Amino acid sequence: MTSDTGIDPRVPPSGTGCVECDAAGGWWFHLRRCAQCGHIGCCDDSLGKHATAHHRATGHPVIRSYEPGESWFWNYDTNELYVTGPELAPPVSHPVDQPAPGPAGRVPANWATMLR
Repeated sequence: MTSDTGIDPRVPPSGTGCVECDAAGGWWFHLRRCAQCGHIGCCDDSLGKHATAHHRATGHPVIRSYEPGESWFWNYDTNELYVTGPELAPPVSHPVDQPAPGPAGRVPANWATMLR
């Protein structure tokens, strides 16, 4: 990945879960991290699609997966996937013991039928 605007490697993530889902007592499928401000939002396979909503509201173009073991980036402005990119401030994922979908205790038993 070239040095994109919209990436600030010094900014830590906003937390361990989707900001908006946590505020509403909801749940998510997978998590994404804004590479500019650290906002954690849920992916487009989640009900809230909060990572994309954050991009639309702020114009921040780049996200990184916030899933353990994943280090890819996505640029909304160019629709480009980057397999690797700059190291971001830790932590680089939600806690390994936090399930996906998550968080534990808020995911309905029929969650798979609710997506898409």
